[in-house]
Amino acid sequence: MSSHDIFLGETIGTAILVLLGGGVCAAVTFKRSKAYEAGWVAIAFGWGFAVLTGAYLASGVSGAHLNPAVTIGLAIEGGTKWSDVPLYLVSQLFGAMIGAALVWLAYYGQFHAHLTDREVLAAHNGTDGDEGLVDPKAAPEAGPVLGVFSTGPEIRNLAQNLMTEIIATVVLVLAILTQGLNDNGNGLGTLGALITALVVVSIGLSLGGPTGYAINPVRDLGPRIVHALLPLPNKGGSDWSYAWVPVVGPLIGGALAGFIYKLF
Repeated sequence: MSSHDIFLGETIGTAILVLLGGGVCAAVTFKRSKAYEAGWVAIAFGWGFAVLTGAYLASGVSGAHLNPAVTIGLAIEGGTKWSDVPLYLVSQLFGAMIGAALVWLAYYGQFHAHLTDREVLAAHNGTDGDEGLVDPKAAPEAGPVLGVFSTGPEIRNLAQNLMTEIIATVVLVLAILTQGLNDNGNGLGTLGALITALVVVSIGLSLGGPTGYAINPVRDLGPRIVHALLPLPNKGGSDWSYAWVPVVGPLIGGALAGFIYKLF
């Protein structure tokens, strides 16, 4: 694959992944959305279909890593050259930021309505609603729409949160690496995108509860950067004190999966 192929495939594929994944989070979050409060199952399947779409689009161009944890695992396994890894990672982060910006554009009116809704702001800030709109500088560490962009823990225990992300990412990357054991080592072709998507749904349903299952550093970091940059009223903080967990955890998980594959 040429550098152009890697950049194009990973940028577009990751942008589609984050657009559709962030889109389902927005659809479930916003009161003025037809999918409001559709629930965790909708989010899990939405992210699975997002992976399926992004991977199918990019598979013939860049191999559809769409995730630094996958890239690291494949580099350790030997399927990706280490010299290509930096370009994969930069392209994935760029694509994730584009995808997050597109979610904002697609739900522009809903963002404004949600972030100027007194009941929403009062509930988020623990007030009775009589104080009026909140000063953004005084908003909690994680703003009321940060969940549309990035993950956050239900119980803030960084050691447990990190371990959850590591375990979930090992499952994902091992499931991808072992596709190469099928059909005399030729993998599953485009069928692999469907298998990977179903694995992501399974991880979301089974392991996503504690942290929101980032399992992909750029899926979390790119949108978090966009959240910090966007001119959203009353958006609150981007929770940077937690931001390292969904980056470091998946990277460790991807590396562990690569070593486990090589060992066994």
